[in-house]
Amino acid sequence: MAVQRNMDLKRCPMPVQEPDVRKNNFDEVALGYTYEMAVNEAKRCLNCKNKPCRTACPVSIDIPAFIERVANEDMEGAYEIISQSSSLPAVCGRVCPQERQCESKCVRGMKGESVGIGRLERFVADYHREHSNEKPKMPVSNGHRVAIVGSGPSGLAAAGDLAKLGYKVTVYEALHLAGGVLVYGIPEFRLPKIIVQNEIDNLKAIGVDIETNMVIGKVLTIDELFEMGNEAVYIGSGAGLPRFMNIPGESLKGVYSANEYLTRINLMKAYKEGAKTPIMHSKNVAVVGGGNVAMDAARCAKRMGADNVYIVYRRSMNELPARKEEVEHAMEEGIIFKTLTNPVEVLGDDTGMVKGIKCIEMELGEPDASGRCRPVEKADSEFVIDVDTMIMAIGTSPNPLIRSTTPGLETNKHGCIVTDGDSGMTSREGVYAGGDAVTGAATVILAMGAGKAAAKAIDEYIKSKN
Repeated sequence: MAVQRNMDLKRCPMPVQEPDVRKNNFDEVALGYTYEMAVNEAKRCLNCKNKPCRTACPVSIDIPAFIERVANEDMEGAYEIISQSSSLPAVCGRVCPQERQCESKCVRGMKGESVGIGRLERFVADYHREHSNEKPKMPVSNGHRVAIVGSGPSGLAAAGDLAKLGYKVTVYEALHLAGGVLVYGIPEFRLPKIIVQNEIDNLKAIGVDIETNMVIGKVLTIDELFEMGNEAVYIGSGAGLPRFMNIPGESLKGVYSANEYLTRINLMKAYKEGAKTPIMHSKNVAVVGGGNVAMDAARCAKRMGADNVYIVYRRSMNELPARKEEVEHAMEEGIIFKTLTNPVEVLGDDTGMVKGIKCIEMELGEPDASGRCRPVEKADSEFVIDVDTMIMAIGTSPNPLIRSTTPGLETNKHGCIVTDGDSGMTSREGVYAGGDAVTGAATVILAMGAGKAAAKAIDEYIKSKN
């Protein structure tokens, strides 16, 4: 059916909670498109034959095809197209950095704003969840077994693709709830946990088994997973080991890693009244770092009642690695950005509690290996920020447990598992890996892309052995 194109240069705005309201609750900030908004935005898509947006999608969703279905008001058809490539569409529609991937290649972006691809993906997934009673179809078994370590986005993507091919897949999760970073890291106001649970339930419906409280490397080893009848193992255990700056005072009470702080709030529900999870209800908080995790921690601290929350970042606003939307939301909610600033010491009081951080001003020098300007200290520029809590959000690395209990598994100097890069094949036969366990901390969608690539390689590997 021919579609009357919408040639508006600007995309349909996303309805959101007002900043003064949302900074006091943990409800989802973005409210989602209405039906009419979604159809109207979909009509901005030109349905390009070359599909440049698809080439920039790590999981290769046929983006013009699903958007064309939305424009024709065939929402279930749109969902079917997305589901052929993505096991977590409602998640990706919310947290994927589309502006740096598919939307950055959108032809409409050459003269105006790109199509709101992520917003449309979210709408389609939500519409399906709210209106469809059809259960996922159980694939025909092929008689082979595969184990997945970790139930984060990479593990779930691999599990979904393998299950659809007929494999009996068991996912082993170290924590008491499945979802990995989707449940312990990303706050409720960005990604409601009911959304994550629904996606997991869809995987269970096609035969994926998930065993929680299973710390691989401690409860079971990789070798023991093979002894249990699995013909291949995929390691998608993420990068949950926090990094610190190794500056004086980091052992003071009131210094958190972002992982711990967010886990207490998101997974253990410390924000709920009467929660048993201990956490500081701070008045003045400094979050060190400039990525999405730093934004999440800062915005959580504001919702937990802090009067002043500072983002302390050693480069300028232009170099912030966080998503533009998350930075804008943080600024609207009153987060204070202390850029070109680097902590050099955490100051404590007589009781061992944090009372401030000593910082030094920075200026930008020549570009470093990452292409960003290297921050350089300014002489005689020390000053103190009065805070009672400091949250370190400067990155993570993989937990050493798996590599230390798996003989022959090659890792690099950062503790990341070494693979061939394309298929996820490691130095151990039948063992594949992907996501943050290989790359270090990255995005949900890149982890999913690695899981999908590994699932394809595992299928080819098992077929070659039989």
